[in-house]
Amino acid sequence: MNAPHRNIGQDLPKIRQLDEIAVNQIAAGEVVERPASAVKELVENALDAGATRIEVALKDGGKTLIRVTDDGHGMSAENLPLALSRHATSKIDGSDLLNIHTFGFRGEALASLGAVGRLTLTSRARSSDTAHTLSVSGGQAAPLRPAALSVGTIVELRDLFYATPARLKFLRTDRAEMQAISDVIKRLAMAEPYVGFTIRDLSGGDQGRVTFRADPETGDMFTAMNGRLRQILGAEFAQNALQIDAEREGITLTGFAALPTYSRGAATAQYLFVNGRPVRDKLLIGALRGAYSDFLSRDRHPVVALFLECDPQKVDVNVHPAKAEVRFRDPGLARGLIVSALKHALAEAGHRASTTVADATLGAFRPEPTGRIYQMDMPSQQALRGCYAAQSPGFSEEPAPFAPTSARVEEIIEDTPQDTPLGAARAQVHENYIIAQTSDGMVIVDQHAAHERLVYEKLKCQMAENGVATQALLIPEIVELSEGDAGLLLEHLPALASFGLVIEPFGQGAVAVRETPAILGVINAEKMLRDILDEISDLGDSQTLADRIEAVLSRVACHGSIRSGRVMRGDEMNALLREMEATPHSGQCNHGRPTYVELKLADIERLFGRT
Repeated sequence: MNAPHRNIGQDLPKIRQLDEIAVNQIAAGEVVERPASAVKELVENALDAGATRIEVALKDGGKTLIRVTDDGHGMSAENLPLALSRHATSKIDGSDLLNIHTFGFRGEALASLGAVGRLTLTSRARSSDTAHTLSVSGGQAAPLRPAALSVGTIVELRDLFYATPARLKFLRTDRAEMQAISDVIKRLAMAEPYVGFTIRDLSGGDQGRVTFRADPETGDMFTAMNGRLRQILGAEFAQNALQIDAEREGITLTGFAALPTYSRGAATAQYLFVNGRPVRDKLLIGALRGAYSDFLSRDRHPVVALFLECDPQKVDVNVHPAKAEVRFRDPGLARGLIVSALKHALAEAGHRASTTVADATLGAFRPEPTGRIYQMDMPSQQALRGCYAAQSPGFSEEPAPFAPTSARVEEIIEDTPQDTPLGAARAQVHENYIIAQTSDGMVIVDQHAAHERLVYEKLKCQMAENGVATQALLIPEIVELSEGDAGLLLEHLPALASFGLVIEPFGQGAVAVRETPAILGVINAEKMLRDILDEISDLGDSQTLADRIEAVLSRVACHGSIRSGRVMRGDEMNALLREMEATPHSGQCNHGRPTYVELKLADIERLFGRT
């Protein structure tokens, strides 16, 4: 039985106004969730102050000390007390709450931090001869005092949540809190490549150790952005990312998006910004997934750093206490810009695949160390030279007879061009992999995965132009299904017909397949229908109609591709390579896996100790 409401039959307490300290502590519950939240507020204030260098010093994951030092324009003595009062800000005048050009604007951060910790604010305006400092502890302010500081501001927060100790129990380990702070700083650093950022951990001593440093970048916007992203996300991201630069009706989208083959198993490397503000917005994340839906399976996630810029009047940044979500006046416009810009960039990439595919392949070739290797166990350079000399054409000793392995070489092709991107086919091994020689290395192609992508792209082009050409079956193929599955297929008759699959009901729980896409040739209609059913069931109504059709089309393409185990002639292999070079997205199959691996000759020679 539920307990009665505690106020039933009782006199309600008298309404009273909360005091300022209680109000600020309540506000802190929304603004300051953990040390990382405090760091975010303070660093954003520094950026709003025009800082070009910002250092964040921490102890115990920010629980006992957070100190943010900046070289911004600072504050005068008369402004310091106001900065620590609630709803006091220099960033808006209150006349237009949508015309916001700064990070902080509600005037809550410093007052909230002073209500739950021991806060000291030291600042010197560039026009002032002296600096001043002001402290507040648990909401109680001390008198203003002179201080020594060249220019800028230092905000020092000690003993976070000492005034609300119950909050301390919800904090994680020092290491976890430090990681959260690092993530906040790195996101802000991505959006501000011309600003230098430093994180210093003071837990081990007064000087501490620098755990992150990003010096100010130079050059134009994309050069600076690329340099900053390379430093934070790594050189591999920079090597495998496509530059994005698009505009639509006053909204611009810039940044970098990685190739589908450079993807992740979780959506942890998706960095999205609106007017310089890091956000985790469902609309933008959904647009991102939509843009890559044609290239990645649902368990893979793209890696991006994208920056949307628009008139502040077109987006409301004040719909979330931590400003992590935004609301666009025209959400369809923002989503459409992201989807179209990314799809265009991916199409421009052609057959390009991630360089990390080759790195992983080379890593797989290298044997795992079995123990300590002593110098005496390694061949000398003289021995290596003698070995290589013995392999030269002038060496007279008869080589050992060739011992065949399980790898079956079907054909060696002579005199074909090697100066094309994917080179000339030399052999087929295991009836599935094409070996091609390029001008500076070699390429290994998965024939089934590559042709699957080619068929898929052809089907999409046919649909967009005149509809998919069909082939009528002389004898319709009858496929027995459950009543539920048959009903589900019949619900999608128009969509299926749009890509060349014509079916009709044929009694209880059965359908007749009358036409199939001509590009597929002879297929197993029953197997294809069951694959289509799996795809429809998996997708449900979670995607747009166009996305659902493309997902089903991807399954269909698999049935018309060159199968693993098929022996290919030399001209067929070379034709496949040339078609890959001319087809967008051919560097990855329909599920985001690579269709080929490229190995440079220099890397191959290093494997054999030749360099």
